Amino acid sequence: MRYVAPRHAGWLVMLVILVWFGNLEYRTLIRPDEGRYAEIPREMVVSGDWTTPRLNDLKYFEKPPLQYWATASAYTIFGEHQWTSRLWTALTGFAGIVLVWFAGMRLFGRETGWYASLLLGSSLLYVMMGHANTLDMGVTFFITLGIVGLLLGQTATHARDQRNAMWLAWAGMGLAVLSKGLMGIILPGTAVLLYAALHRDLGVLKRMHWLSGLLIFFAITAPWFYQVMQANPEFFQRFFIYEHYTRFTTKDLGRYQPWYYFVPILLGGLLPWTLLMFNSLLHGWHIQSNYSPYGKSFHPARFLLIWAVFIYVFFSISGSKLPSYLLPMCPALALLMGKRLAEMRAKTLFWLLLPLIPLPVVWMALAMNLGDYADTILQKTLYPHYIPWLVTGAGALLAGLLGACVLLARERKAEAVMLLALAALLGGQISLTGYESVAQERSGKHIANAIRQHVTPTIPFYSVMTYEQTLPFYLERTFTLVAYQDEMAFGIQQEPQRWIPTLEAFAQQWQKQPAALAIMPAVGWPKVQALGLPMQIIYQDTQHVVVKKP
Repeated sequence: MRYVAPRHAGWLVMLVILVWFGNLEYRTLIRPDEGRYAEIPREMVVSGDWTTPRLNDLKYFEKPPLQYWATASAYTIFGEHQWTSRLWTALTGFAGIVLVWFAGMRLFGRETGWYASLLLGSSLLYVMMGHANTLDMGVTFFITLGIVGLLLGQTATHARDQRNAMWLAWAGMGLAVLSKGLMGIILPGTAVLLYAALHRDLGVLKRMHWLSGLLIFFAITAPWFYQVMQANPEFFQRFFIYEHYTRFTTKDLGRYQPWYYFVPILLGGLLPWTLLMFNSLLHGWHIQSNYSPYGKSFHPARFLLIWAVFIYVFFSISGSKLPSYLLPMCPALALLMGKRLAEMRAKTLFWLLLPLIPLPVVWMALAMNLGDYADTILQKTLYPHYIPWLVTGAGALLAGLLGACVLLARERKAEAVMLLALAALLGGQISLTGYESVAQERSGKHIANAIRQHVTPTIPFYSVMTYEQTLPFYLERTFTLVAYQDEMAFGIQQEPQRWIPTLEAFAQQWQKQPAALAIMPAVGWPKVQALGLPMQIIYQDTQHVVVKKP
């Protein structure tokens, strides 16, 4: 039966665009990631050096520069704002939804494409990461672009279409490498090898267009790597050895978590489609293949299943774990779920959604008692303001689940999926937007507003025993670190003259300056006070103290 798109689909798309991009400026940047990835591009614009990334004017080689370049370009065109710092993440997140729609339509049919895009754009983890300034959404989009190119190329029926799609795959992997490093090619490459081994199909390797594909890949990646290594000989060891091998195989970054760490993240991150995900995974291997005239039949659904499972296992055994590491699974899971949903009866989906109805009720109950989880005086003050946002977000999801179940009972599957997807997106965005009410705990924006009148480009500003990641962005300047290194230790090793190692050395510098400013953690203020330096407090709260030289 010919698929007919749901009525008013155009209005739904416009509403989704409004909801997706509507809150980028509203929320304050929070530490550490949002501050860091807003500040590095700002320093690129100020210095004019777009080759060597710097954080607080210190060399910072943890990640490649594609997102820095995109954000610096946004600053140059639109100015330095919260929304421009998040623009690349939001754009690549939304582009991922469009890409999944296109891939689902080409590989499995129009209905699959429509459903897959709705499922991806309403999954909790994808929504949250699409609006936080980290590198994960950008690399997820380009990896997905590479995988989509691979799937289209392996199922193409004409040689030219196959070649063009494989070129797209190589370009996607190159841009993924420029987004977050070698994972952009190692992970997709390993998945291809796993598919070839499990499916006993070496033909997939023969259809990779290796020579022209590698030329495209290196044309994208090589220029920056060459330039940065020419300017910084120490880059190779830091980036390729430490940031890739050491981080994966050791607990060096303090991000170690047990093997089951990702279980609740996966279960919660795919809401409200968690049970549909398990149903789709169970059926993922037994899906009809797409015929290829160039060798054995290629199974795109099986490849997507292998990819999703591989990503989960790969990061589960890693010595470094963060919730966002599962993000590359989401587009593949959305395609599998969209394919399964297109084949599924409304009654089956009804029984996959009905058990989830208690979850937003539990969410509301926990939110109403949010103050009980406060550990500090500041949290006890701020948390009650977040409660209405969380309750409203949970209410939106509950209404969507109830409405979807009613529609499914009436055999209106397409409308039910649209309603629940929009409700889940709204619920996630409302909850995320409401974080502004507690953002002060993890941001220096309020500090910047309080001390701005004292700050000038020529007055030295010392950051003592701390580094508030968001403050440089809001003050539009860097600091001199004192008795603090953390993630900037490598940059300090390269340019030790840019920091002050001890409080005693800081005291000598402070005495020499006709005017100076310093920020320190509140718990460290007594140590600094004991130095007997001339200091006047210009800002103080439960977390920080800011002083000036009178």
